[in-house]
Amino acid sequence: MKHSFTKEAKIGLVTIISLVLLYIGINFLKGIDLFKPVNHYFVSFDNVKDLTVSSPVYVEGYKVGLVRSIAYDYKSAEGRIVVEISLDKEMKVNKDSYILISKSLLSGAELHLHLNKYVSEYLKSGSVIEGRMEEDMMASIQEKILPGVAEMLPKIDSILAGLEAIVNHPALSQSLTHIERTTSNLEVSTRELNRLLDHDVPVIVGNLKTMTDNFSVVSGTIKDLDFATTITEINATLANLRMTTEKLNSNDNSLGLLMNDKALYENLNKTTQNASDLLFDLRQNPKRYVHFSIF
Repeated sequence: MKHSFTKEAKIGLVTIISLVLLYIGINFLKGIDLFKPVNHYFVSFDNVKDLTVSSPVYVEGYKVGLVRSIAYDYKSAEGRIVVEISLDKEMKVNKDSYILISKSLLSGAELHLHLNKYVSEYLKSGSVIEGRMEEDMMASIQEKILPGVAEMLPKIDSILAGLEAIVNHPALSQSLTHIERTTSNLEVSTRELNRLLDHDVPVIVGNLKTMTDNFSVVSGTIKDLDFATTITEINATLANLRMTTEKLNSNDNSLGLLMNDKALYENLNKTTQNASDLLFDLRQNPKRYVHFSIF
């Protein structure tokens, strides 16, 4: 027997299918995979600012789950907020582990699961995990850094006043003027040095090359000299000179006797003196020695 659906039944079936697809699509956009097996846990916090549904859950920097829902516990006298998270089926949570809310300036808040690896007991799905709050960065800055900055402000004002006095001091202006003059002088010196390098240095290098070539020629000439023959002749000359010196110091020759015999020297000196006196007397009294007679 053929059954036919009424128009109203078809509309209702399409509506149900659309709602299911819409639910799956919304969860998919949130990052929730409805077909992936997961374990659910609950975490209680005092403050969940910046934490949203689908916020990631990390273990040592690796994403293992996400936030499924956030609800305020109206039954709790302390006003706790319960966060439901879903973790991968293979992720086992040790007993006494805890989850820390970490806030960043760009990505909002995220959960970090810190496992207690020192125990081998594991929590079952649906258990409650301890929740902790990370120290707020802005609050830490306000409590720890701002007081120090406030104490430094008077010192900074004093430093700025001292810098202003230094900048406005006439000596600084004079120093800058001197530096400017020095820079100008250095520029002039640089130009002179460049001119020297362009004009004088090539000439000097050419002269050095000429001197090097001449020295090379002289070295070649010296190399060609017969030093052995020259040294032999010098040695012979020195030997003759030594022999002459020995004869002068000896008494077996006339020149040696003349130089070494004091008596001979005195006789020669007396003879020279007598000859000088004789010549002087001859000039004074020539008639005493020369006689002219005609008859």
